[in-house]
Amino acid sequence: MTVRRAPASNTLLGTLASGADFTVAIQVAAVLFVSVLTAAAAQVSVPLPFTPVPLTLQPMVVLIGGAVLGPRLGMASQVLYLLAGLAGLPVFAASATLPQGPLRLIGPTGGYLMSYPFAAFVTGWLAERGFDRRYITSVLAMAAGLAVIFTFGVCWLAWLARPVPSGLSAALASGLYPFIPIDFIKISIAAAILPTTWSFLRR
Repeated sequence: MTVRRAPASNTLLGTLASGADFTVAIQVAAVLFVSVLTAAAAQVSVPLPFTPVPLTLQPMVVLIGGAVLGPRLGMASQVLYLLAGLAGLPVFAASATLPQGPLRLIGPTGGYLMSYPFAAFVTGWLAERGFDRRYITSVLAMAAGLAVIFTFGVCWLAWLARPVPSGLSAALASGLYPFIPIDFIKISIAAAILPTTWSFLRR
């Protein structure tokens, strides 16, 4: 069975931009905006004493951005964000020990950062198929994207992070378990934004 690709107008951005003479310009501006917003969210970070992974608002921006833009543009916004970081721009979370620039991507938080394009794609793909229209399914779409982030991040911490891989049990203890409660709260709040916006548009 083949899954048909839903039209771009099924996303919030596609609906808002449909019929405009400058749709491409709107899409480019939206991708840039989400990239900048991701970088801004990185600056709102709380270092935790028991893990090299800080608490930031980035995952919520990635997931909401993916849902609003759709899979391809959502992924593009996060690829652009990572390219800005690779170029040395100070777009990653401030850290006393982890450098800005490309070295950040081979550090302990590299897996989380590199997961962002894929997490945005997954959430956007589900949103494009109507998961962002109702609160429960919006939560599921964001949970799926968050699962991608944690899978990349924990696996990277366990086996690939430098200078010393930590092992799966240690990676789960420092990169997953402490974040579940707060991320559940963040998803519960963020998931309400999308169906509320759709409801407003229908009116």
